Amino acid sequence: MPSSRVDHDTTRRPALTVLLAAPRGFCAGVDRAIQIVELALARFGAPVYVRHEIVHNRYVVESLKAKGAVFVEELDEIPDTDQPVIFSAHGVPKSVPNAAKMRNLFAIDATCPLVFKVHMEAGRHYTEGREIVLIGHAGHPEVEGTTGQLPEGTVKLVENTADAEAFTPGDPARLAYVTQTTLSVDDTASIVAILKRRFPEIVGPTKEDICYATTNRQAAVKAIAGKVGLTLVVGAPNSSNSLRLVEVAERAGCPKGVLIERAEDIPWPLFEGISAVGVTAGASAPEKLVEEVIEAIRERFMLTIEQVTTAQESIAFNVPRALREPANA
Repeated sequence: MPSSRVDHDTTRRPALTVLLAAPRGFCAGVDRAIQIVELALARFGAPVYVRHEIVHNRYVVESLKAKGAVFVEELDEIPDTDQPVIFSAHGVPKSVPNAAKMRNLFAIDATCPLVFKVHMEAGRHYTEGREIVLIGHAGHPEVEGTTGQLPEGTVKLVENTADAEAFTPGDPARLAYVTQTTLSVDDTASIVAILKRRFPEIVGPTKEDICYATTNRQAAVKAIAGKVGLTLVVGAPNSSNSLRLVEVAERAGCPKGVLIERAEDIPWPLFEGISAVGVTAGASAPEKLVEEVIEAIRERFMLTIEQVTTAQESIAFNVPRALREPANA
């Protein structure tokens, strides 16, 4: 979308400014995961099996289903097959690739490299004899994947500041923390501050675990939140980074943040009496859905669209070698 655009058709429509946050939408890990499924379908044909949603977005999942992807929650739902079995971008416990190997399944791992980095950190801390605190949300696939890298009970989950205050380690001198990649930057900083105050010797990551895309999208929302009466976040209800954007918008001064999946979910009554709306998208939401939302708003308002850019992103990740090698290799 252009950085600034004014709709000059003034017929009966009230004026509205849309502040479009940038960066928004797909991150490099999501883009890579979707590419992996599409390349596997192009190279090996349908069906291609995917364990769990490849990314948390219904539109993306349905689009891939239409091309021949079959989504399952567990490997035992997959028949014996030579077709590819892809693990989602969120990462999986070690038990999953082990089970795939036992069945001789052709597994392709679409785990985001930044999530894999957290797995490696947790493994290193464990090898060095440290107790590991994982800051994250219970039940999220990424948390289950990270926890599942190590023996049961090795990783202790801390979800909030109350958990951080209550946590009792076995040995405060042998303690480390890692984090889910899609958390609120501010919330995580508060939790880490408590852990460092209580356990000064705790070891953290050399580079923050919260990924660049999560950080950038939250910063962009902060830049517009105080200037709008409503912030629309395009994303899925099970998308952690999208939910955090709603929270960030409201904490940064926006009276109301709302998560929507599609244009049909726009809460029109909330537009009453406001002159500016913010729009952003979670890291697993395609730009096409943002455009759909803008066009739905345009049908009701005379729009001025301003893109507010707080960072430029140029990161890209390679797909696995199995999809890069020539077909005859």
